[in-house]
Amino acid sequence: MSFATARGPSFGLATDQGVLDLGRRFGGRFGGVRGMLAGWKEALPLLQDLARAPPDHALAEVEFLPVVPDAAKIIGIGLNYRSHVGEAAGRAPPEFPRVFSRWNDTLLGHGQPMRRPLVSAHLDFEGELAVIIGKPGRHIPAARAMEHVAGYACFNDGSVRDWQKHTTTSGKNFHATGPLGPWMVTADEIPDPTALTLTTRLNGEQVQRASTGELIYDIPFLIEYISTITPLAPGDVIATGTPEGVALHRDPPLWLKPGDVVEVEVSGIGTLRNPVAEEA
Repeated sequence: MSFATARGPSFGLATDQGVLDLGRRFGGRFGGVRGMLAGWKEALPLLQDLARAPPDHALAEVEFLPVVPDAAKIIGIGLNYRSHVGEAAGRAPPEFPRVFSRWNDTLLGHGQPMRRPLVSAHLDFEGELAVIIGKPGRHIPAARAMEHVAGYACFNDGSVRDWQKHTTTSGKNFHATGPLGPWMVTADEIPDPTALTLTTRLNGEQVQRASTGELIYDIPFLIEYISTITPLAPGDVIATGTPEGVALHRDPPLWLKPGDVVEVEVSGIGTLRNPVAEEA
């Protein structure tokens, strides 16, 4: 996980007892989650030495940051659940993955407010499973793709729908609209990422629910496809898509407004919770 205290930003391990501050314990080594993933062979024995160490902070004492605050690539996949494709009348499943990118400053952490932009009242929620890359690669075959996965997190692909009509890039890249967290659960803790349940709640009411096994293009295929376009690097994030239930396709639309609270829960990972606030 990545977090901040009065001493500044850091990264660490979340446990039932609290947070181990790896930034402090490693004396600035690695720099953060992305650097630790890149230097995993060096980091692993250090982490094993800390297995029984007492926590440095209580979870309630830290401000959560995006799991990978400095991700080099945040790659989104559109229309990757058949139920979501079916929400739009007359739309067929995509022949290939609908790939788009997010900018780094669109991300925010668990508990931080999603910002409804001043220029739009059409902010939508999209609960998703995010994949975080641990091992670099290019032209990765699907059969070897899972070797490149470091872990998983919850993601809310906040979308400004009227601006998305301009371009996908426009609607997906408003500042502070993409919560990522609350932490990364390592791949060894999730033996089957197709057997997870994704649930989104708005003000406590369920608005989305699906199995990650319903993805049109699964994780190995996405890694193969994306790595054909561009090299994947440690800390890169792939948001795998959202199921049906988004605000856009409801009657009337259920646009997010200041004061709302959105929760994205993925079984085996946790719950990403964010209030909604007006952009300052």
